[in-house]
Amino acid sequence: MPLKQRGFIIIGSLLLAALALLLLGALALGIAAAWYWGDLPPLDKATDYRPRQHLQVLTADGAEIAQFGSERRIFVPLAQMPKRMSAAVLAVEDAGFYEHGAISWRGVARATLANLTPGGMAQGASTITQQVARTFFLSTRRTPERKIKEALLAWQLERQLSKDQILELYLNQIYLGQRAYGFGAAAQVYFGKPLAALSIAETALLAGLPQNPIGANPSTSLEKAQRRQRWVLQRMVKTGVITPAEQDAALAEKLVLRSPAFVDVNAAFVAEMARRVVVERLGEKAYTEGIRVITSLRADDQRAAHAALRRAVLAHERKQPWRGPEEQNPLPEDSAEAERAAALALKDLRDDEDLRLAIVMNADPRELSARLASGGTVSVRGDALKWVRAALLPQAPERLALKRGSVVRLLAVPKGKSVEWQLAQWPQAEAAFVALDPTTGRIRALVGGFDFNRRQFNHATSAARQPGSSFKPFLYSAALEQGVMPETLVDDAPLTSADGGPPSWDPKNSDDKFDGEISMREGLVRSKNLVSIRLLKQIGLQPAREWMARFGFDMAQHPQNLTLALGTGSVTPLQMAAAYAVFANGGHRVTPVLIERIVAANGELLFEAPPAPPLSDDTRVVPARNVFVIDTLLADVTQRGTAARVQATLQRPDLYGKTGTTNDAVDAWFAGYAPGAVAVAWMGYDEPRSLGERESGGGLALPIWTDTMARMLRGVTVQPLAPPEGVVAVGGDWRYAEWAGGGFITRV
Repeated sequence: MPLKQRGFIIIGSLLLAALALLLLGALALGIAAAWYWGDLPPLDKATDYRPRQHLQVLTADGAEIAQFGSERRIFVPLAQMPKRMSAAVLAVEDAGFYEHGAISWRGVARATLANLTPGGMAQGASTITQQVARTFFLSTRRTPERKIKEALLAWQLERQLSKDQILELYLNQIYLGQRAYGFGAAAQVYFGKPLAALSIAETALLAGLPQNPIGANPSTSLEKAQRRQRWVLQRMVKTGVITPAEQDAALAEKLVLRSPAFVDVNAAFVAEMARRVVVERLGEKAYTEGIRVITSLRADDQRAAHAALRRAVLAHERKQPWRGPEEQNPLPEDSAEAERAAALALKDLRDDEDLRLAIVMNADPRELSARLASGGTVSVRGDALKWVRAALLPQAPERLALKRGSVVRLLAVPKGKSVEWQLAQWPQAEAAFVALDPTTGRIRALVGGFDFNRRQFNHATSAARQPGSSFKPFLYSAALEQGVMPETLVDDAPLTSADGGPPSWDPKNSDDKFDGEISMREGLVRSKNLVSIRLLKQIGLQPAREWMARFGFDMAQHPQNLTLALGTGSVTPLQMAAAYAVFANGGHRVTPVLIERIVAANGELLFEAPPAPPLSDDTRVVPARNVFVIDTLLADVTQRGTAARVQATLQRPDLYGKTGTTNDAVDAWFAGYAPGAVAVAWMGYDEPRSLGERESGGGLALPIWTDTMARMLRGVTVQPLAPPEGVVAVGGDWRYAEWAGGGFITRV
């Protein structure tokens, strides 16, 4: 047989064999499809899409406080999805999505050829529709069964849904790392922005995540994420989404990622309060249905309060003895191995926005260098080492010693245009702060403790502590109604149990001095305990208690003896703020409100707090003239009394308040108000003990108040007091009008 003829026969045989194999393969696929068809899940999860969306807690001005739920998702309809975002995703995941069917046979051929070519880059051939089928209904295991079911489900999806609907499912359901599902959530998680605000560079980074959301996670592997970003930008140019010039600009842009560890508005205690309310109302579905809770907090006020409280607690902690490093880990001598060991030692420990986690690499009495958990090495030297100098000496006790491998906390203290690093430690003292609008009761800021992650107890709402002298203005208010005026002379002299106090009672003033007869005004300005006790004796215990109840106090939590005058009962900072609001708003009781609205994902209003009632005779609990006179007394306290240092910070006359320091400085308070805000700060230990021999409310709590109020009063004009009807000025002080010519109690 001629060679040419024999060749045709061989080629024909091969073609017949290939055709037979193709037919057998098609038959096998048909049999497999038929076999698995009845085992396919219903498409309800996709055709009736109800995305799991997290519970979100927001401030009144829209800043996010917290998210709850296993999946972070912000559903964005395709019509509202930025075109550049969806186009970038299609450019890298399925450029022919709108042209091919459920399966791209061209893509299958291309991927097969690439995967069979030695040295070729492995490629996948799944279309967007196939990825939706896998994401909604199948596991990620690479098996023939899964691939067949994936193809069958994709075919079904394209029969029941439009291309736009399928793309919308993909863009909102795909996992993108950091518990973010969908591109709306990813934009917030990685950049703290809505999708519409993303740059081309940021858009490309997100578009590169679906292929490997864990390995190319920018929060943990920025270099890998940026390599993927560069590939996305190339595809965006090739598919006409962007121009080469836009690509160059995107490549030059420095990415600023939102840190996963720290939040924009730190209000964890408020977030927990909101979470509990929603779960009580809606049950577990609160975590999956996209509920939004809008609180009354104001973002800038909350930021200021959180920062001020932490500064004050850390300043107090700086006065305490060094308690030693948190851990001690051996580090190899080799520098490269030491770096790896240091990173491993810090990996599972929690960093903090202020108390930065670090491990000591080298230490001596002159300088300490430490590697931060977030990366980079910093030095502590000079005066910054004075506090821990003894711990750097060779003879330092093991539990206190600072040496190579010590796990410590560092604090960055601003020094001009740079920062100075200092050694620090987790504080043992706690603090709380709450501020509200005195006319509506809406809470503007609330900090329940130094760190929610370490201690979830909310000191602002639940820590019932002795208020000390910050309670005295309510007693003075009662005294005014009994005919005691600011100029009334009160004997600041020793008092014993024979005068009506508890057995073995020997009350003293904080300065251990007795000044004889002084005016009632001076008694409050200088916080004289003996003056307060004699005023209570003059009023009578029961009338005083009935008057104090007008301010909202639970009088069952206050003693029924003369120690009431010294603030020996129990109040929370929130209760104290609501009580001081009566002085701040002219004599009206208001109810604190935190949650303004609860809104469903579709915008349905599930709850709305009723508007605050207008201040009227129905809300009045104290006469306006009584409040005015107390205002003048508390203004004196902030100008020349125990809270005079407030003027050094705020320098305005319309500030009112009172310090409070209990016996042995166990509790430190400042309660006060200014135009538009009433606020209370407290500091103490959870297990009551002295904060320090010379500590006071003016030294510990007042800085929290003044630092926060500096922000809250920004742009607020000074509002001088205006005397109401019923008071007259006589001899440089104020009296009730009926006693303009005398007749009031002149001596106590």
